[in-house]
Amino acid sequence: MYDRSMSVRVNGSVGSSKLTDADYVLLLQLRDGLRRFQRWSEQRALEAGVRPAHHQLLLVVRAHEDRSGPTVGDVAEHLLLRHHSAVELVDRTVTAGLVRRRADRLDLRTVRLELTALGARRLADLSALHLEELRRMGGRHGPLWRGLEGSA
Repeated sequence: MYDRSMSVRVNGSVGSSKLTDADYVLLLQLRDGLRRFQRWSEQRALEAGVRPAHHQLLLVVRAHEDRSGPTVGDVAEHLLLRHHSAVELVDRTVTAGLVRRRADRLDLRTVRLELTALGARRLADLSALHLEELRRMGGRHGPLWRGLEGSA
């Protein structure tokens, strides 16, 4: 779920009077980069025949730390969704043939998610493209990340 400890209060220890013009430029560049990458990612997913939300779900299933697969609750936590919204997303992704539900091997009351062969192929293709794009962006945005490290 959303970690409230990560939020920053405006009237907290970081005062607005300490911010410089360069800080605002840095924040704009960061937000621009994030939005552009998000848009790029959504377009690549659609071109691959996968809805962007399905792509995000596929990544959660494949990269989940529990090798037996995530539960719907795990999906909700990773994607910052409410449980019922995660259930609907899983339902649509199952219908698309990208993931399947299965009972946990140790606790049959628990339902786990796993990729289908189609889901694994789509995710592998998209992940290769995303890693390539992130490497490409790294050269352009490297100074931005270093700027963030220096302002902490």
